Amino acid sequence: MSQFYLLGYFVLCVIVITLINSYVLKKKKASVASDNGKATTTEKNIAVKAVNSEPSADPNQKPMKIGKILFVLLFGMFIAILNQTVINVLLPLIMGDLNTSTTTAQWLITGFMLVNGMLIPISAFLIERYGFRKLFITAMISFTIGSLICALATSFPAMMFGRVVQAIGAGILMPLGMNVFMTAFPPEKRGTAMGTMGIAMILAPAIGPTLSGWIVESYHWNVMFYGMFFLGIINLLFAAAWFHPKKELSNPAFDFFGILFSSVGFGGLLYGFSEAGSKHWSSPEVVIGLSLGVIFLFLFVWRQLTVEKPLLELRVLKYDIYTLTIIINSIVTMALFGAMLLLPIYLQNIRGFTPLQSGLLLLPGALIMGLMGPIAGKLFDKYGIRVLAIVGLVITSYATYEFTKLTGETPYSHILGIYILRSFGMSLIMMPIMTAGMNQLPQHLISHGTALSNTIRQVAGSIGTAILVTIMTQQTTEHLSNYTNTLTTNNDFFSSQLSQLGNSGIMSLYAKAIKTSTIDGINDAFLFATLLGLFALLLSFFLRTPKINREK
Repeated sequence: MSQFYLLGYFVLCVIVITLINSYVLKKKKASVASDNGKATTTEKNIAVKAVNSEPSADPNQKPMKIGKILFVLLFGMFIAILNQTVINVLLPLIMGDLNTSTTTAQWLITGFMLVNGMLIPISAFLIERYGFRKLFITAMISFTIGSLICALATSFPAMMFGRVVQAIGAGILMPLGMNVFMTAFPPEKRGTAMGTMGIAMILAPAIGPTLSGWIVESYHWNVMFYGMFFLGIINLLFAAAWFHPKKELSNPAFDFFGILFSSVGFGGLLYGFSEAGSKHWSSPEVVIGLSLGVIFLFLFVWRQLTVEKPLLELRVLKYDIYTLTIIINSIVTMALFGAMLLLPIYLQNIRGFTPLQSGLLLLPGALIMGLMGPIAGKLFDKYGIRVLAIVGLVITSYATYEFTKLTGETPYSHILGIYILRSFGMSLIMMPIMTAGMNQLPQHLISHGTALSNTIRQVAGSIGTAILVTIMTQQTTEHLSNYTNTLTTNNDFFSSQLSQLGNSGIMSLYAKAIKTSTIDGINDAFLFATLLGLFALLLSFFLRTPKINREK
């Protein structure tokens, strides 16, 4: 039954993406027709609008349809983001087949994240140096080759190498995709466009656990990576034929120290926070990682503010709405990433659901977020950001608060309903608030703005996960201590009850105490996520729709 559900879901996603692309293309054609006042061949073939077009050797080169360009871009981003989420479910099986420990195998996730975090800050430099087409195809080739290496891997070093090669490609695709969307559409239409991009950003992470859970139950884990490889090949064929967005090339200076400081700084922060989620905050790995991250991040900021041609233009932060949207988006991301971890823990470890069952429970919410993306973007284009953000954060905060009331018998339907409501609220926030900030930037700073936004979002996700996992762990221990202190021989009533239960009864009672304590710890973590949402809600009252910056 689950196979048919999954197949139907994918078919629906393909139909939705196709319809949205057709809609975007028709709207673009109508816009061009009204602007020009006559029908020309450009009504059929719409070029991606950039502030300055890349010089072409062929003066008769035909502009490509924007719908095809966006399809290729969404396809590539979708499979790259999907790849990041499936590994969590596959990891136990990979450990068994490759005969490696949990600590070692965890590097398949940590290493991928670190490479991503190192590449995103330098994406602006790469885009300006090589342009959209070359960089996209190179990134897809890297991702595709990495997927094949992972599929064929028979040892951990080979698997690790494949994940790094994958990460090189995946780390470039997200900021590159945002740049194409921001230059392909005028500011007044970017809300709808970025909402469409949200299909890839939001649906892929939600599909990942379900898809990988189904594969784990039905096939060998390497089938997942073979699938990524063949999807990558297909997208490369599409890209070769259709992906021709125009981008003015420049020759930015290669800042060796900027790249070094950025890589160690952001890499150290990501590593430190990721380790804090599984280890104590005072462990050497966490302390060294965070210390190196802070020191080199300080050096990176100093370098970018003093060098003549910075690798990452940090002066984008002088734009107030852009900065405020980054802060709000980071807070929301912290809550989102943490909840994506807490719910599977509750569903699988406490309720005994399989990975596939827990993934299927989360799918409807993911579908809501994906389908609402373009609609929320349209609402943003029409009504602005403040109302949308306030409504979205009120809904999200309320739904998150409802997750603080979980018990061992919470009905399946109740969890499903609350998650759908929370997903609906999140869909009104994620892409519109990012678009509002980017609209304030002049065109020449778009690549730097997207690079900084994605970098901070990546770090915020790691921080949120680390903090919420720490709260869950510490509060679980605290609650368990309180329960066990009650069940002591000093308590005459419980002492007599325990003597009647015997050893098996005592073990059963202790197991129930652990289960209850874990649920209480998860509830406490959701309470902190609720407070994050309320703080973001408070900040959203200071939002305003910025005057569109048409500076080139």
